Amino acid sequence: MGPGRGLRIAGWVLVPLGAVLIVGGLWLRSAYPGHTVPSDSMRPTYAPGDRLFAERIEPSEVRRGDVVLVSVPEWGITEGLAVKRVIGVGGDRVTADERRVYVNGEPLAEPYVAHGDPIGGGPAFDVEVPKGRVFLLGDNRGNSLDSRFHQDTSPGGTVAVAAVRERVADSPLGALGALAGAFGGGVVLVVGAGLGIGGWLAGRAARRRVAPAAPPYPAPPYPAPPHTHR
Repeated sequence: MGPGRGLRIAGWVLVPLGAVLIVGGLWLRSAYPGHTVPSDSMRPTYAPGDRLFAERIEPSEVRRGDVVLVSVPEWGITEGLAVKRVIGVGGDRVTADERRVYVNGEPLAEPYVAHGDPIGGGPAFDVEVPKGRVFLLGDNRGNSLDSRFHQDTSPGGTVAVAAVRERVADSPLGALGALAGAFGGGVVLVVGAGLGIGGWLAGRAARRRVAPAAPPYPAPPYPAPPHTHR
């Protein structure tokens, strides 16, 4: 193997690999966007200023219990996305008494609510969630403007499922993978480029050190033997 060839091969491998990692990291970053919690409405699950990593989902993927980021300008939230929990989906009946929230007649287990109070002094409700809509509540029921307070502006205070933009990811691995991929890809790309350049320079220097072969010298002239006369 010639001088610098190993370095050049490493560069040929690492540069494309770094580019692939960067592209993959950017794709993951778009699939798992980050957000900052804007209010107290989701305490104690999320506090203001907490960083959330979400995943983009289709309306058909929304499930009960999901914490979602939703666009609700009809609630007066004209900038950014609200963070709420899905309590009911299309076809569900969501009700409440002075102690509990019920979905389809079954008491809803809610260990996540603030102060262990699933009502929080909010208004009563008995809502049949229309198809294609969701009923949303904050985990801090005493300090959350949610579906309970918008029953006069939309059917039962529900929101179109198409307004759900993202779901908070169960695990931040996708977002961490995005950061690792982009950063690691950049490092691999730079290292690969450096090795490739180093290999090229090493090969060039080796070629300069090899002197051209000297041409064969002609045989020196020898004096002719003296003539003798007989």
